[in-house]
Amino acid sequence: MKKLMMAGVLLLFMLTQNGVNSHAIELDVKATWLWNPWMIYSDEAGTLAFLESKDVNKVYVQIDEDIPATTYQSFIEKAGAAGMTIYALDGANDWVAPKGFAKQDRLMNWLSTYQQGALPAQKFTGVHLDVEPYLYSGWNTNRAATIKSYQALLSKAASSTAAMNIPLEADMPFWFDEIAYKNTYGKGVLAEWVIANTDSVTLMAYRDSASMIKELVKNEVAYAEKYGKTVVVGVETGQTDEGNNISFFEEGEAFMNRELAAVSAYYSTASGFGGVAVHHVDSWKTMKP
Repeated sequence: MKKLMMAGVLLLFMLTQNGVNSHAIELDVKATWLWNPWMIYSDEAGTLAFLESKDVNKVYVQIDEDIPATTYQSFIEKAGAAGMTIYALDGANDWVAPKGFAKQDRLMNWLSTYQQGALPAQKFTGVHLDVEPYLYSGWNTNRAATIKSYQALLSKAASSTAAMNIPLEADMPFWFDEIAYKNTYGKGVLAEWVIANTDSVTLMAYRDSASMIKELVKNEVAYAEKYGKTVVVGVETGQTDEGNNISFFEEGEAFMNRELAAVSAYYSTASGFGGVAVHHVDSWKTMKP
């Protein structure tokens, strides 16, 4: 299994319209979000054991400046030895507020300092942003301005990650393919713009059946193929009051795994499909078998 997992994250360089992409594309991803980094501070071994037991090969780890850098260094080094890549995770909807970019700048400054002080095996592989601008009040009061602010934020992030020579990823809802924009960044569909301007996108395709998920992500997989990028399909495991077709909380892990396998098989020949992601470590650990 370990050999298969390592083979799954072999890095292949893809050609883009601008020539050779400066960042490699990871294939056959099985990712998760680790929102509570204190669990690697208090129980590193247990956290690693859980991730390995689920065949995870990529983890988006929340950055908390109160956690010692040595904690991240140790975790990344041991996770890397187990075949996992670790991305620095952060973001909030108020990052698209008028001065919200300062919070992103703080993340990038922290990360730059961290990377400089870490050994190669202890460095983050990249940045994974979870901003969700549609939760900011401006999405309803001035959507055009909020979308432009979001695009500016991601463009700024791309410059910061390029300076560190690491890839930039972002979480994105499945319905951004229904959102249009027309501003100084051009005009088009927001989903396509985000995919074109990041190295990879993780889609929050929060539904509990393969048939629904396959339909929800088809446009994004096509956009990713167009730009030589990949999209990773994310699903929910936590309890929610948004409806009974959102999360795999009710059905359990075995059912979820079958549905994810069906999605992966369906898109197995699509170059724009990069794998799957499970949201998130805490709820995954407690979901029924």
